[in-house]
Amino acid sequence: MAKTIELLLTESVENLGIVGDVVKVRLGYARNFLLPNNVATTPSEELIKSLMVKRAEAQAAVAQERKVRAETINKLEGFELTLERACNDQGILYGGVTQGDIATALVAAGYGVRARDVRLSHAIKRVDNYDIHIKYETELETTIKLHIKPDRVLAKDEKPDLDFDMEGNLIEKRPAGEKRDRGGDWRDKLKKPAAPDAGDKAAKADKDHEPAAPKKAAAAEDDAPKKAAKKPREDAKKPPPAKKA
Repeated sequence: MAKTIELLLTESVENLGIVGDVVKVRLGYARNFLLPNNVATTPSEELIKSLMVKRAEAQAAVAQERKVRAETINKLEGFELTLERACNDQGILYGGVTQGDIATALVAAGYGVRARDVRLSHAIKRVDNYDIHIKYETELETTIKLHIKPDRVLAKDEKPDLDFDMEGNLIEKRPAGEKRDRGGDWRDKLKKPAAPDAGDKAAKADKDHEPAAPKKAAAAEDDAPKKAAKKPREDAKKPPPAKKA
């Protein structure tokens, strides 16, 4: 079964073609969007000829639109846009700036830019300056400056400057020379114990050469009182009594 189908556009479809174009599309796209919305049909010579006038008008409209977009791109060269947003004392925004926010501000400034024409490489979540890519189509693109300002005066803090990543997350810093506390550095475990100095070696040598105390004499002195205090056994044999005459 074929995965694509050939259709004739009866209306201009963005990113696909203008009226009168014969295009190949996926079967699902044709069934779910083009055919139900009556913007395409099965091509035939008669239908193609009947759409010639409408196609010429569409081509003129496309050319005019491209001319307007080219003029907009030229005007946007070096343009700087400033937006104010609520944030905390560290400059983190309570709500990120979206493509729609930038497009709305550009339209208010007199530039016909849609949200889809604003290309963001990363989320905008903090007070800072950004380069924003504006692109209509191939060869019609430029870059503008976006300044995100706080809506109030931020409290001055004596803490060191804070660094953030491209997503607006705080990057924690450790003071210079401070090691990360993770149960000790593995390099410390590989270090050999420090060698004892000369004083410690001499003290140890003197201790090793001290004469040992006579153990037998001490043991004899301890056993002497015990023997002296030892009572005679009660079950010792007594001499038999003398016989009467």
